Amino acid sequence: MMYKREFIGELIGTFLLVLFGCGSVAVSVLFDAHQGLLQVALAWGIGVTLAIYATRHLSCAHLNPAVSVAMVLGKRMTIKRLPVYLLAQFIGVFVAAAVLYMLLSESIRSYENLHGIIRGSQDSIKTAMMFGEYYPNPTAQIAEVSFLNAFGAEAFGTFLLALLIFTLTEGCNVGRPDDTLAPVFIGLTVTSIICLIAPLTQAGINPARDFGPRLFAWLAGWGKAAFPDNCGYGSDKDNPI
Repeated sequence: MMYKREFIGELIGTFLLVLFGCGSVAVSVLFDAHQGLLQVALAWGIGVTLAIYATRHLSCAHLNPAVSVAMVLGKRMTIKRLPVYLLAQFIGVFVAAAVLYMLLSESIRSYENLHGIIRGSQDSIKTAMMFGEYYPNPTAQIAEVSFLNAFGAEAFGTFLLALLIFTLTEGCNVGRPDDTLAPVFIGLTVTSIICLIAPLTQAGINPARDFGPRLFAWLAGWGKAAFPDNCGYGSDKDNPI
């Protein structure tokens, strides 16, 4: 297989990213383990940092289809590598979601039973949010987020991420941190973006991170709750999903 090294790097990196990141969301939902958005955002940022350190010697640690596409457009990577990166990223996040579910499946069922949640119903979004992203954020106090608002927030957040990755790794940028510290600053960038965007959309800013775990949730019984038909899960609360 061509680019086997890069494939393994992206698969492992995205696996770690989602395992730690979605895991932080899951324990927050199930066990009320985190108090406030910042703790979850920091867990995501640390997960991103560790994933980059673990895999950048293999694939430069894109760990995000949007970043890989940006690298191609910025001529930092040839387009023939792109399919390998994308495939590895989507497989990595899907496997991470499966592992996370195996670890927490009994706790998820107990939570559903305790709160009278039927998996696959609209109410089960309260647990499906451990895997996929929803707008408005199901935990938000003020839930007024239109499709355009959500789209714009995610696009802007993803742009900020790609922009900061480029600036933090650009050799001509004499003010950038040392290469050994760049992953820390990228992780902090993710943390900051989540703090800004998550109250609206849970801050996916990574197509693989959202789609892979959401697909697993769909297969694991959440069904239409994983892929709501309406633009937003709360866009028409009088209608079932």
